[in-house]
Order: sequence, then C-alpha cells, then structure tokens
Amino acid sequence: MARATSAPLSPWTWALSGAVLGLVLATVAYPPARWLAQGLEAASDGRLRMADAQGTLWSGSAQLALTGGPGSQDASTLPGRLAWTLQPGWGRLQASLFADCCMQSPLALDLSPRWGGLNLAVADQQSQWPALWLTGLGTPWNTLRAEGQLAVSTQALQARWVHGRLSLQGELQLDAQGIASRLSTLRPMGSYRFVLKGGDTPVLTLSTKNGSLQLSGRGQWTQGQLRFEGEARAAPERQDALSNLLNIIGRRDGARSIITVG
Repeated sequence: MARATSAPLSPWTWALSGAVLGLVLATVAYPPARWLAQGLEAASDGRLRMADAQGTLWSGSAQLALTGGPGSQDASTLPGRLAWTLQPGWGRLQASLFADCCMQSPLALDLSPRWGGLNLAVADQQSQWPALWLTGLGTPWNTLRAEGQLAVSTQALQARWVHGRLSLQGELQLDAQGIASRLSTLRPMGSYRFVLKGGDTPVLTLSTKNGSLQLSGRGQWTQGQLRFEGEARAAPERQDALSNLLNIIGRRDGARSIITVG
C-alpha cells in the first residue's frame, strides 16, 4: 500500500511565512516607539504622555504632554518634539533626550542596576521650560495658570532606588523667572528659586529672588514623600493686587498665606 506524500508548499506559502518571520524579527530588533510611550504613561499614572510617537523604542521622537491623570480633561503639550536614543550596554542603559523647544544640548542619562535596586545618573544640564506647560497637570495649576519661564539646572544629580526606597545625591535648581498668574493683575509678580539638595534626607528650599509676591519655605523628602512648609506674603503696597492669589495658594493667616505639602 503506497504512503501518502504531503504536497510541496506553494511559493505563496513560502512568501507569507518569510514575511511573518521578518515581521517578528523586525519587531524584536526595532520595537515601535509607542511601546516606550505606553510604558511612560503607565509609570506616571497617565500624567506624562508621549503623543504622536514615531520611530523605534531605541531611537524616536514624540510630543510631550502633561495631564491631570486618568479621567482628567486637562492637558498641555510642549511646542516642538522630544527626541530620544537608548543604548543598552553591559549592565547599563544609556539614554539621550533632547527637547528642541527647551534645551541647548541633549541630556545624558545612565541607568544601571544595583544590588536590590537601580541607580540613575543625570549629566549636568541647563534647560528652560514654559511655566504655562504646568497647567496640564490640573488642579491647582490650571487655576493659577502661571506664566513665565522655568530654568532648570542639575549638578552631580543621582537617584537610587534600593529595596523600594529612593535616595538622592547632588543638586537640582529651578528658577521660576518673571512669573505671572491670571489670578492677579500684577505682571510679573516676581522670580523664585527652588533648590533640591540630596543626602540622607533630601532638602527642598524655596526663596524669592525679586518681586512683590514674596515666597519662602523649606521641606524634606522622607519615606518617599515630600513634607514642605512655607509662606507667601505681599509687599505692603501690593496687598490689594495679590489678595485673591494669597487666598487660593494656601491657608490665610492675616497678611500671609501658609503653604503646606504632605
């Protein structure tokens, strides 16, 4: 009795199999940029989004947006695009970020595993961002609707996650320059400086560089949470112009407003 023999595969079958195999290999070698966008959105609980992601996970660009999180109707997108490159290496991942609206040069990041956690090293960098971008985060930023520029600089900044705990080394400085708000007719209200210094217990300080709205405060980052206490005052001749703002940004106590976080 003769054995049945299988029919040879047709050229179309071979072509389709080759196309599928090529697609699988291409996806593994060049994963789409939307994978990074989806991961960033999930990690930030929907507050940071990469819209119109193009390219691959290793090299691509997108429009960077801030939102108020799941269910929020607030969103604010930076002008221009954010470009990135990722270079995996032996025991580390190096990244380069460049926002054409706000950076003069790319920001270099180095992520490496450590026993029980991760270490992120941030190269020294200076950049400048529009304060209006923060309105996308929702309350209270959409109420304040701050205008001006946010100048950010880093120095020997490192973040370490060890057994779920975050520690910081180095320094991050943010200068809020020429800040105005729709809650006041006074434009600008002033310029301010935030300094985050790392250590066993990272410390955040707020001071006024100049202006009629005077802000000050100090806080600590403990057990993964920021605890901050500060106050806002108006220069005597500007109390009427700033009274509405002082009522909103904190708890009113006479001529000052008490600001607490955490």
